[in-house]
Amino acid sequence: MKTLILSSKGQFITPDNVDRFLPKKLSACKIAYIITASQKSINPDYLEIHRKKMDELHLSYTEMDIAGKNEAELEKMFSSYDIILVGGGNTFYLLKAVRESGFENVIKKLIAKGVVYIGSSAGAYIACPSIIMATWTQRNPDRYNITEYTGMNLVPFLINAHYTPDELEFLKEKTKNLPYPLHTLNNEQALVVQDEKIQLIGKGDNLVL
Repeated sequence: MKTLILSSKGQFITPDNVDRFLPKKLSACKIAYIITASQKSINPDYLEIHRKKMDELHLSYTEMDIAGKNEAELEKMFSSYDIILVGGGNTFYLLKAVRESGFENVIKKLIAKGVVYIGSSAGAYIACPSIIMATWTQRNPDRYNITEYTGMNLVPFLINAHYTPDELEFLKEKTKNLPYPLHTLNNEQALVVQDEKIQLIGKGDNLVL
């Protein structure tokens, strides 16, 4: 079964929230934690917060950077992992690294084999057909010459991470001409995609624009 879990915050990924969607308990999984986006973030503090959370949960994870790698190197790096967890940060830098490394080809093969993809914030955005959502804020001032926003197209929708209700009218305007539905995610929500089924988990309404 193909399984993807897309969230606003990595700290939402806990056994209580996701164990029922995984082939085995989160605590028993080997996790490849991709920290590439955080390397160019204007506020990398959350990386340490997420590390602390995973350590508190006694999760087995290895931090990895896909920048500067190629497909053969990535296939070898990921060969023994149950979960590929792609964290947040600069979405544009992450997409640049994805394209240059061949990460998209590798991750699609792994997902087809049953490896679980978990993306938070930037890691969720790149799983979508486009990262156009990342251009709507000033969280990522440096776009690393990314002017074409096609993502990995792992899911058939877009995401607005870190959603708050005051953004609603702004998002309604932004989504008028988008060819894909937009799911909003607050920091206590995630979307679980298993084959063709899409399920919202966490606290708050399921808002789709």
